[in-house]
Amino acid sequence: MKLSSVLPFLDWGKSYQKSWFKNDILAGLTVGVMLIPQGIAYAMIAGLPPIYGLYTALIPPAVYTLFGTSRQMSIGPAAMDSLIVGAGLSTLAVIGSEHFVVFAIALAFFVGAFQLLFGLFRMGFVVNFLSRPVISGFTSGSAVIIASNQIGNLLGLDMKRNNHVQDLFFDFIHAVTDIHWITAFVGIFSMLILILTKKYTPKLPGALIVVVLGTLITFAFQLNNLGVQVIGNIPQGLPGFKIPQINQTNFTELGSLGLTLALIGFMEAISVAKTMETRHNNYKVKPNQELAALGFANMIGSFFQSYPATAGMARTAVNDEAGAKTPLAGLFASILIGLTLLFLTPIFYYLPIAVLASIIIVAAYGLLDFKLPNKLLVFSRRDLILLTITLLTTIFFGIKEGILAGIVISLGMLIFKSTKPHIAVLGRVPNTNFYRNIDRFNGLEVNDDILIVRLDAQLYFVNTTFFKDKVQAFAEEKGDKLKLIVLVFESINDLDGSAIYALEEIHDYFSRKGIIIALTGIKGPVRDTLAKSGLMKKIRYDHCFMNVQEALDSYSKNTLSKPLQYSYQEFIKQINR
Repeated sequence: MKLSSVLPFLDWGKSYQKSWFKNDILAGLTVGVMLIPQGIAYAMIAGLPPIYGLYTALIPPAVYTLFGTSRQMSIGPAAMDSLIVGAGLSTLAVIGSEHFVVFAIALAFFVGAFQLLFGLFRMGFVVNFLSRPVISGFTSGSAVIIASNQIGNLLGLDMKRNNHVQDLFFDFIHAVTDIHWITAFVGIFSMLILILTKKYTPKLPGALIVVVLGTLITFAFQLNNLGVQVIGNIPQGLPGFKIPQINQTNFTELGSLGLTLALIGFMEAISVAKTMETRHNNYKVKPNQELAALGFANMIGSFFQSYPATAGMARTAVNDEAGAKTPLAGLFASILIGLTLLFLTPIFYYLPIAVLASIIIVAAYGLLDFKLPNKLLVFSRRDLILLTITLLTTIFFGIKEGILAGIVISLGMLIFKSTKPHIAVLGRVPNTNFYRNIDRFNGLEVNDDILIVRLDAQLYFVNTTFFKDKVQAFAEEKGDKLKLIVLVFESINDLDGSAIYALEEIHDYFSRKGIIIALTGIKGPVRDTLAKSGLMKKIRYDHCFMNVQEALDSYSKNTLSKPLQYSYQEFIKQINR
């Protein structure tokens, strides 16, 4: 194994060009400026003091610089992951308490450990269990909860955190008469600036602009004395090295949450990384290495008091647009965060919480997925139902319940679909040797004594009964004239024990009726399994053909009923000519 495969910076470092340095430092500083308000705001979503958002924006990006394969991706705190942290830990400790913070830091270690193990054992494929509709529904549901939880901060209302949107709605109804109008003005005005900046001047750091304006206005007019809540004191200085509380008890309580965050964090990161890869043709993203990189970033970050981190799409887009050439840009972003922690945290004392709420709400709106539901409405109502169930479960029952419901229903739909695969009866296109589905094409030639059946799926234990029943049903429609059944196996790559027994039952059932069975399009592994099982002795090698036309030609010459005339090895040589 090459060392560069473990430490990708050795690879891109060899080809690093001096002209890239300016791009990387500019992009890094731009993202760093964006990370400052994001880190503080997302820590609020997670239920943590603001300083921990800055710690998470400091360490993980620097670690990712060494281990990551994406050259533009920006690592740090993320809205959805922060929400899951807050929702998951709120059942274990009081939000914002010392015990809550200890859990959040330990959780970062466990998330990193899971991701690192998945990377080492090359298990990046596990995210395939999170289908696109599930991800979309869960993300949109999380965005609704994120935004709803900030209504109180935006309007100066006393509303408790909650992961059920209906409870938040009733809380709002009861508290709406207590709106603090100065706070509401600050929050709504900040939202307008963010929206207008994003629409008309997207290259400007809108979040930083509202942070600076909000802080200056609050300080100038002493709005904190008029009831506007501010951040207050943020500890100054870099985080110290501290071993997280990793023990059996914490793992028992945090294990399932850590596994969930590990998968979701990787899913977010790999989707962002692949998006960047398509825009650049000078490198390849390696999913398993990305798992390891995220694992190291979270594990090492936990020793410096950060909570779980992952990629941010908006930050990554800004990083790319600012001209980042290598992961070194992430290191420069971390340096800016470090300087902020050393010298600038007192500036944020007068930062209104309403301003942070506006940043969070606008960011949450960006998580809403409107495109996919509209597309699914056109071509896949089943996936649209899956998306909707995941969305509604997340909104009304909770974060973990939402994603669990999505995964369970996805697997259920997959199993159901597997039990009833597509099976087509074929007819001949006139004056050709092509055969197509008689239900989709008109004018096909169909013989009363021949049935051609094509299975458009794998044949295994979940669908063997369905396949047998369909073949027998098609045969019954033909009636007593049926003499030949051709089974087209072009889509089958392997056979399990249930499939072998099903084929044997089909062969025996129709043989007793005097109907010949022929197979076409058999692939090597399938042919080997048929031979090892002994079933090929019944079916016979001279009843196996490369395509449908060969089978029908042999039938027309009346040769299918003849005894086996050559061995298995001779048959292999013949079809491989």
